[in-house]
Amino acid sequence: MTAAARSLPRILCVGIPVRDLTFRIEAVPSRGSKIPASQFAEICGGNALNAAIGIARLGGIASICGPMGDANEAAAQFIFAKLGEEGIDGSGLVHMPGLVTPISAVLVDPSGERSIVTFRDPALWKVTLPKADILLADCDAILTESRCASFVTPLCAEATRRGIAVVVDVDNAMSMSEGLLTAASHLIFSADALHATAGIANDSDALKKVAALTHAFVAVTRGPKGTLWLDAHGQFQETPAFPVHTVDTLGAGDIFHGGFAVAFSEGQDLPHALRFASAAAALKCTRSGGAFACPTRAEVDALLAKAG
Repeated sequence: MTAAARSLPRILCVGIPVRDLTFRIEAVPSRGSKIPASQFAEICGGNALNAAIGIARLGGIASICGPMGDANEAAAQFIFAKLGEEGIDGSGLVHMPGLVTPISAVLVDPSGERSIVTFRDPALWKVTLPKADILLADCDAILTESRCASFVTPLCAEATRRGIAVVVDVDNAMSMSEGLLTAASHLIFSADALHATAGIANDSDALKKVAALTHAFVAVTRGPKGTLWLDAHGQFQETPAFPVHTVDTLGAGDIFHGGFAVAFSEGQDLPHALRFASAAAALKCTRSGGAFACPTRAEVDALLAKAG
């Protein structure tokens, strides 16, 4: 589908922006040790913000809402500057006086795998989001992260009532009675989060257990093993990952979710939307820089065309 032929979907990302301090290292340090880093960069991240970058680069119009620290923080000013550079509407972000915007130390080893230490102020979860009528105006889909369930579930339920797709990036354990499980239209789990939520270590069994509790589409991403999902008939389907030389996995999962939201909102069916998301995540893994290494729409389309 050409850029001229498709409309640009408007996707609202809900989550908590993070200031990422990234260090490239030879190996994760042992307890009490000191090691040098070969490379350092300060970027911004967090599931929702990373996904918003992906959406903006892959052919969508992205906006973001959620809690941030005090407006006078240098971190907050840095994040807003980066949002502006990417063309992302940050007017829905809520400054919370006296609080600290989350910060992460990200260690990236030679294989591209990352280890992350994050501080998030617990008071950020007491945020009151802008009114639904404001956030959902001209909105084609919501993309949110499961850790925000305490403040995003009412918005997601209202979006579902209005027929707006709600895609949830589940990357931490959820209660099997969590309201977000039924307020979502699409639940995409990481493997660890799926196992912890279902209490089952097997991907297919865990996915079926969760599927029994919701009418939402359910899937699990498994890195180089690809994505396992249940179709409308309750049958398992697999979307393979694209084989690439991995340099940096930071933000790859978020780019997957952003790519899926764009493709699905454009009207692509589930197999094609998942294939598109997989291609976007794979290309991101070949480059350093977190979500800022997200490919363009043209690059993803070229990879898909090459792969047939």
